[in-house]
Amino acid sequence: MLENVEIRDVIPHRYPFLFVDRVLELEIGQKIKAVKNVTANEPFFQGHFPKQPIMPGVLIVEALAQATGICIGLMDENKGKLGVFTGIEEMKFRKQVVPGDILVLYGEVLQNRRGLVKAKVQALVDDQTAAEGIIKFVMLDQG
Repeated sequence: MLENVEIRDVIPHRYPFLFVDRVLELEIGQKIKAVKNVTANEPFFQGHFPKQPIMPGVLIVEALAQATGICIGLMDENKGKLGVFTGIEEMKFRKQVVPGDILVLYGEVLQNRRGLVKAKVQALVDDQTAAEGIIKFVMLDQG
């Protein structure tokens, strides 16, 4: 299990763009289960349907990518590297995410070749799928 301070050692994201609060399960380079606690204080809720706040789908995808980036970023060959999106496939949004929800983030690495990563991802709220799909990213040296 990784806490927020340890997560910040792996990925460079910071408030308000750090969307992983805790890692619950981890098989480095293979699978991850993490959580994002969605609160009414999130800055995006001020402008995204403020009378009926809904977490933007693009931020759910970002949370999934960050979780998967942690899983890959902890591999010895990727320490200090940055994961950058190269593609999103078959992403489906099935349930709205609102303040008070606990977003459970799953990532399973399907391919990892020469720094090119493809992963199956899924976000759940109350055991119901909020979003699912395939993401692709590349691990780049930070400079």
